[in-house]
Formats: sequence, structure tokens, C-alpha cells
Amino acid sequence: MNRLWIPSAMRVAPRLDENVPPQSIAQRHALLINPFYPKDPHASFGKHVLTPTLALTSIAASTPSDWTVSYWDENLLQGPPPWQPFPQIVGITVHLTFARRAFELAGWYRQRGAKVVLGGLHVLSCPEECAPHADALAVGEGVQLWGRILKDAQAGKLQPRYDGTYRQAYRDDPAPRRDLVPRGQFLTSTSLIATRGCHSRCGFCYLSTAGLHIPYQMRDPQQIAREFAADGQPYGVFVDNNLGSRPDYLRALCQALRPLQKIWSAAVSIDVTDEPDLIREMALAGCTGVFVGFESLNPGNIADAGKISPRPADYARRVSILHDNGIQVNGSFVLGFDHDHPDVFEHTVGWIEENRLECATFHILTPYPGTPLFAQLQNEQRLLHTDWSLYDTSHVVFRPRHMSPQRLSEGYAWCYQQLFSLGSIWRRRPTDSAAVLPYLAMSLLYKRSNRLWHILIRHRLTGLVWRPMVEWTRRRHLHFRKRLEGGNQCVGRAAPSVVSAGV
Repeated sequence: MNRLWIPSAMRVAPRLDENVPPQSIAQRHALLINPFYPKDPHASFGKHVLTPTLALTSIAASTPSDWTVSYWDENLLQGPPPWQPFPQIVGITVHLTFARRAFELAGWYRQRGAKVVLGGLHVLSCPEECAPHADALAVGEGVQLWGRILKDAQAGKLQPRYDGTYRQAYRDDPAPRRDLVPRGQFLTSTSLIATRGCHSRCGFCYLSTAGLHIPYQMRDPQQIAREFAADGQPYGVFVDNNLGSRPDYLRALCQALRPLQKIWSAAVSIDVTDEPDLIREMALAGCTGVFVGFESLNPGNIADAGKISPRPADYARRVSILHDNGIQVNGSFVLGFDHDHPDVFEHTVGWIEENRLECATFHILTPYPGTPLFAQLQNEQRLLHTDWSLYDTSHVVFRPRHMSPQRLSEGYAWCYQQLFSLGSIWRRRPTDSAAVLPYLAMSLLYKRSNRLWHILIRHRLTGLVWRPMVEWTRRRHLHFRKRLEGGNQCVGRAAPSVVSAGV
């Protein structure tokens, strides 16, 4: 397959009809929109429909009972957002990569009589850029602001800016409105978040954005288990920044999830393997895969980023602990750090193949506005531009220290091309022969089938095609757990899974 093949529907936002006249407002009706963003042709389109965003469904849950609310995700390829009935309030989440599209949507609805509220990380980091496009900005925690915004709007007293903190007890937040999500258009509608915050504050991460201070908080494990059970899906995805920040909490969460007999994946840092028995508890509770931010194999890069992490020389041993408990690993690697030379690409891919990571995700180092990395590169005059639409971790937006921007871009593309090649997929197959076929299905169907994904997404077939395979994985994992409960006899054996370990 041509790895750069990408249909226009995956790279161009749907057209907004400028012939629609001003509309009669449906009082006390709100519309929440997740704007379209262009897809990276090197990566899998499937990751965009793995699970719905929690940001807007969580905000929807705080909608007052006398309002109606609907949800629209433009990335499901069903066209532009609806306008009948015409909403009184439109809430749009804004990320720097799709800020331009968010502003287009805001202008379209405002011209026809709606009030527009913008929120999200880009509003926090660049409020002065967002303000002209909105009737109100929601800066910070949207769940605690949304009800007040709607009350003020109904009274005709909408303020230009609302500021929220992340100090409110997280366990008091209402459960997300998953009923608003088109279940059949995702691999699973069960996106979950148990913790908020992270014990690291890496200089390149959006969590280090100036003004964003999120104390680490945890929700009650039984609360999470009830949400998981209530959604009726066999597979859940934890979208926490790092589910393993508190090993004692993760252990308690696993105990709550284990009776559900479901499967799940989560993002964790590699230091979760400090306690190997905790990894076993994760597997017994249904964990089939983890997304691990290794970031770099060079300790100098880890130190420069301010990341709290074990030594990269110990990564391989720790990966084997996860594998020995049947947990797949999707390793995340950032390319373009100041200690990276042109050999970083071959070295990184070689390490991934040697340690048989089932999947890997690559990112070009990207200085998000408001982060220490942005300030550093700006001071060093190494930024190439501030076209936010290209700040998507797949384009080079700064001058690397030890290679040209073009070399970094080519190396990034080569990493994906090499890792998703048939040869590399075969070299990374599990040592357990019983797990090879499911692994190949995951690798080929999830990572090498962008033409298929476009069809599935466009024609709302994602759930219909994938749900039976996910259920098959769950049943196979239940058998694996029974063997694992017996002790160490599963070391070297893998839990068969067609579900990718994260995205």
C-alpha cells in the first residue's frame, strides 16, 4: 500500500454552506463540536475512531436539566455540524492544530445568530488569539464552568471570559454523557479517565503549558468500575496521562475492574514495572496493552526534558516484564531532541524490533505555545514559523540542533515506513505461536489498512466490523487470565489480542 495515500475527506474539512440564512434560535439548546483536523498519512486512520473524546461528553454531563445538548465530531466524516434545530449556544473545543477550523465554525454559527463559547488548551495558552472569534472563552476546567455559562447566556448576561481551576474534587464530576456518542462509529465508546494530572512535567508536554496547573487527583475505583460496566462495551480505553502515577491507586483500581471480566488499555510510564506483581494485577484485571512514553533512548534527552524516568538502558528489561504478563506495548518516541543525530531513526527502530514491541508511535518534537520548550526555541531563534496547523507532531516546525529540518522530516517518515513494513511486523511477532495470528491481524488491519479505515469511518461500519474481533479478544484473554492465576507458567506466553495497545 502507498503509505502516503490519503483521501481528501481525511485531510480537508467539510464545506460549510454559506447560503444558509440567519436562523430562528432554539432556546436552551446547546451544540458541542469537536472540529475536524487533517490526518497524518504515515499513521493509522484507525486511531481517530478508537474512542470518543471525553472533554466534550464530560462538559455535556454538566448541562442544566432545562437545556438540551447534542454532540458532533467532524472527524467521523459525516459532514459539517448540524444546524437544525439552530443552537442558542455552540461550544467548540480548540486545539492549536485545528484552531483555524474552530474559528471557521465559530464564525459560521455566530453570523447566523448563535452565541459561541470556545474552550480547550489553545484557549488557555493563546486567549488573545481566540477571543475575537468567540462570545465567551472558557479558560481552564470546563465542567465547572459550563452550567454557569448557560445560565448567564439565558439571562442575556454572557461574560467574555470564564476562568476555572482544577482544584474541585475530581470524584464529584458527573459521569460523561456517553449516550450522546454514536457508539457504532468507534472501536469502543468506553473512554475512561480515573486520574487527572501527572507526576512528570516534561518541558515539551502540553501539561507544562504556562497557567495550566493540574493537581494529581484520583476518582474512586468503584466509580470507574460502575461507569465501565454501565456502558456495556467489552473494551475500555483509559485516557489518563499516566494511569500508573500512583501504584497503590492502580492496584486498587485493578481490584475493582477484575470482576467485570472486560479488557482495557491505558497510558503508563515505564516505571510502573517497579513492582512486577502490579503488572500481574493489571493483566488479571483485563489490561491487554499499554501506551508507554519512552520518548527517547538517549538519557541526555530524558534529562533535558525533565522527565522522571528509569534509565533507558533498563527499558528492555522492563518491557519484558509487561510481555511476560501478556500485555502488549505501544512505545511512544519523540524525534528531534537536541541530543538526536541522524542515526537516531535507525537506532530507535532497531531497538523496537529487537524488543518486539507490538506497536510504536512516532512524534516530531513540537514546541507547543506556552511550554518551556517553546520559550527555549523562541529565545534561541530556532522556530521556523507559528502556523499552528502544522504543530501536529508530524511536521518539523523548528531547526534541530544536529540535522536539517528536511532530514528530521524524512527520518520520521522512514520510521513509520520501516516499522509498518511486512518485514518489521514479522520480526516483531510474539514468541508465543498462539498469539502470532491475532498480532498479525492487529498489525495489518489496524496499522496497514488506511484505505479500509476510510471506508469503515465514512460508512459508519467501524463498530460492526471491529466489535466481534474485540469480543473474541476478550474471551481469549479470559482464558489467558486463568492460566496466569496459576503462577509463572505464562512467562513467555502472550495474551492473543487484535486490539492495539493504545494509539
